[in-house]
Amino acid sequence: MKLRRIKKEGLESGMVALKVEDIRQFTSRLFIGNLFDKFLVREADIVTFNAFHVDGRVKPGFYTEQETEEKEIGEYSTWEAIKPVCFSLIKGKRLPGSFQIVLQLGKKQVEQFLAKRQTAVRAEQVGGMYINIRYENGELFCVTGTSVNFFTMDKSLDMEWDNAVREFFKKNGIPVTM
Repeated sequence: MKLRRIKKEGLESGMVALKVEDIRQFTSRLFIGNLFDKFLVREADIVTFNAFHVDGRVKPGFYTEQETEEKEIGEYSTWEAIKPVCFSLIKGKRLPGSFQIVLQLGKKQVEQFLAKRQTAVRAEQVGGMYINIRYENGELFCVTGTSVNFFTMDKSLDMEWDNAVREFFKKNGIPVTM
């Protein structure tokens, strides 16, 4: 299985690949539960009888200004909004051939994350904090990733994010191995 680096904005960084041990439980929480609902969707690719690509960017002008303010709609849709579409593509008697979903921590969550950990990195310097979920050949991996908009040799943000994702999985009873 190929694991590609997440390089959406800024400079690429380190990452950790976590193999999900209980795929059925994880996908149930992903597609039916609400565990990942507040994450933003950068993109999703699902292969069943066709290949489907979802761009998570909200199209300008689709929502009114009032809707945008009331629902706090930003540049990217939440997983909660995209999930029903993706679930409709994979449900059925046959397993999907593969899927890849790139989730990103929202701006407010990045600010909270940085404040809690008192890192030297400021929120405006963070291009993204990601979980890349990839199912292929009967295996499911979650790959962490960060991007910043400046050059640094300091990998403390990467390590903090890697640890936070592992802790998130542990807290929610999702068994993973590195």
